[in-house]
Amino acid sequence: MNRLRKLELLVPTWANPEGEHAVHPRVGLANLAERRRTQLNAELGLLREAEASAEVVAEQYNELLTARSSGDVEVIKGRANASRRIDELALKARTSFWALIPVHLEDVVRPMDEGSPDAPLLERGIKMRAVYLQHMMESKGASEYARSIHRLGGEVRATPTLPMRLLIFDGEIAIMPMDPDNQSAGAVIHRSPAVVNVAKALFDSYWARASELFEPDDRENESPLTPHEAEVLRLLAGGAKDEQVARLLGISLRTARRITANLSERLDAASRFELGVAAAKRGWV
Repeated sequence: MNRLRKLELLVPTWANPEGEHAVHPRVGLANLAERRRTQLNAELGLLREAEASAEVVAEQYNELLTARSSGDVEVIKGRANASRRIDELALKARTSFWALIPVHLEDVVRPMDEGSPDAPLLERGIKMRAVYLQHMMESKGASEYARSIHRLGGEVRATPTLPMRLLIFDGEIAIMPMDPDNQSAGAVIHRSPAVVNVAKALFDSYWARASELFEPDDRENESPLTPHEAEVLRLLAGGAKDEQVARLLGISLRTARRITANLSERLDAASRFELGVAAAKRGWV
């Protein structure tokens, strides 16, 4: 009874103040719903304030991680902090990811089935080129990882020596170690066109002299397409337009067109008809 009174489902009778009567369910439950809605709106308001505060704290934290920031240069102290920042930039990558990896592959990556950061990039259609040290092939785990990258569409080469670790996103951001001899020191992120162009020239130089680890046919025979590419081909074969492909896959129109362009380039197709014919010959659709 006390519970009903508290919920205002049992109220005093007007004609008899000492008496009580039950409120009609439609009225009583509607009032309860309205009060609960008001409480939820208040809680949502508090949640929005908390989210805004969290964003402010995150920005302040990033500023603390950045030892100094001057225009196009960002310095991140500490290996763990640098890794987190690199992960953030990888999520924003749009077209390409180039990398020089001058350490043993097993020291810097996990198996593909354990959530490697490279797999999501390749599945999004990001073009990936990586140059590793030649001695990586001495390790079965490392060579299998490199082969997995190749199967997903990445390009992998190896060379006897590399000068330092270098990452380049979209041809616009170059990431270098703060101290090449001390991997735990942190990283320097450059956005200056002059520095990025020098980094790209350095990468191109080592890429050109590096040797291929796998034959191009390996990719086509073992795993010709990423999941996104396979679905795009299926939709295109069914007559879908770029806009429909983007909507059905939940990706941007730009990404859908980039995947189609990449497929056309791989199959040397000048039109969608030629793309369909070439894909059919390989049994991809």
